[in-house]
Formats: sequence, structure tokens, C-alpha cells
Amino acid sequence: MKRLFHVLYGEPWWHLVALLASFALCGYALAQLLAGDWWGVVQWAVGAAVIHDLVAVPLYGSADWLLHRAVRAGRPRSPRRIAVVNHIRIPAFVSLILLLVYWPLISMDSSAQFRTATLLDPGVFRSRWLAVTGVLFGLSGLHLAFRLWRDRDDSKPTT
Repeated sequence: MKRLFHVLYGEPWWHLVALLASFALCGYALAQLLAGDWWGVVQWAVGAAVIHDLVAVPLYGSADWLLHRAVRAGRPRSPRRIAVVNHIRIPAFVSLILLLVYWPLISMDSSAQFRTATLLDPGVFRSRWLAVTGVLFGLSGLHLAFRLWRDRDDSKPTT
């Protein structure tokens, strides 16, 4: 019976159990979310999708195109050029995600409720975000320099 199930389903039985449990958990979370202001949730989801598709995709697509144009290291699709672009793209992505998530705190637009709830000063978040961004780009630059140095040593002919 177990083998027939595996042949028909393509995965072990516990995979289906885990999948059904995750659907049940997501359904419960969705029911709790929509129990309050369901119309606001729908508006937020549709608005986020529209803003992402009409604003964000052209922006980061254009930024990526400009990055590829700015980094002209060899052939158009050389491994070196792709490495350089990725070592800029990844820390920029993480930094922008952090900026998006913590924007009210970084822009110091958070209310007094934040200070009373957490006992933290919202003024430190901008400098911390800048420090994290600098560290991300610094580590990425060091990793890229190490990769280029290692690849340069590998390409030398041995005598």
C-alpha cells in the first residue's frame, strides 16, 4: 500500500501530511486575518501587487540594466562581469529590503508609541542602517576581491 501511494503521489506519505498541515495553518491564519477588517486586507494586497508590478519592477529592472551597463568587464556575459554585478546586486537588495521594512524608524517618522512600547530611541536606526549597508558592501567587496585574486592565480600557467 505504501509503495502504491508513493508511485501514485510521487512522494512519501509524510510529505502529503506536512503539506496538508501547512495548508491548514495558512487557512487558520487567513481566517484570523480576514476576521477583522477584511476589506482593508484586500485593498492592501491588491495595492501592493499593483505598486510592485507598475512601479517596483520597472525601477529595479532599470537599475539592473544600468548596473550591467556601468560594469563593462570583458564580454557581455563573462563570469567576471556577472560576479561583479552580483557582488553589487546582493548587498543592495538586502539593504533596500531593510530600508523598506524599517522605513518609519529610519525616516524618524515613528510615533511616540514606539518609544513607550520598546524604550528605544528611534533616532539610532538611520545610523545603524547605514552601518549595516556599509558592512554589507564592504564584505561583498572583500569577497569579490578574494574571488578575483583567486581566479587570477588559477589562470596563470604552471611551470
